[in-house]
Amino acid sequence: MHNQIAEFLNKRVDGANAVVNAPVAVVGDHSITVDSSKIYEVCVALKTSLEFSFNVLQVITGTDYPDRIELSYVLASYSKNLELILKANLPRGDKDNLPKINSVVSLWSAANFQERETYDMIGVEFLCHPDFRRILTPDDWIGHPLRKDYVVQEKYLDMVVDPPAKNNTYDQMFGKRLKEELGDPKRVSASWKDHSAGADSEAKDGE
Repeated sequence: MHNQIAEFLNKRVDGANAVVNAPVAVVGDHSITVDSSKIYEVCVALKTSLEFSFNVLQVITGTDYPDRIELSYVLASYSKNLELILKANLPRGDKDNLPKINSVVSLWSAANFQERETYDMIGVEFLCHPDFRRILTPDDWIGHPLRKDYVVQEKYLDMVVDPPAKNNTYDQMFGKRLKEELGDPKRVSASWKDHSAGADSEAKDGE
């Protein structure tokens, strides 16, 4: 199906440059990457096509990579029983020049809040959005929290943003403490792992 959709897009939208991406791991979904400058035209083609009829937008989300921002659009066609992950890559930019892409709110109203959340958390501007502003943080918040280079500001309106007393350090260190108490890291599965301690313990076990 993905090869068929990519071929359709390259014929229908000049410059779409649609490419099928196979999953890297054994598990996972195929996706299609298109040129970010053609995202609106691509979405129009996918929605209005009688062959595919992707009339539902389920998700818009962004991922911060060292060399780019990758946007993912999860589309569905209930009438054709199809689902598609559509991707577009953008330069990371900086705080004074955020990456930009055309909004698809005019095609799917579900994109309204999702584009705003992606802007708020990842720092992507959606051009021609009808109500473009942050949705999870205040309008004057500094930075975009899901970017890897995000630095939490010390204060907001004279309130300490990340006070040490509110950090749940005790629970975060639960796995490490339990490994130390049991003396066998292989008996413990925890979200916060002290890999160096685990390696030392395993070395001792092998002696």
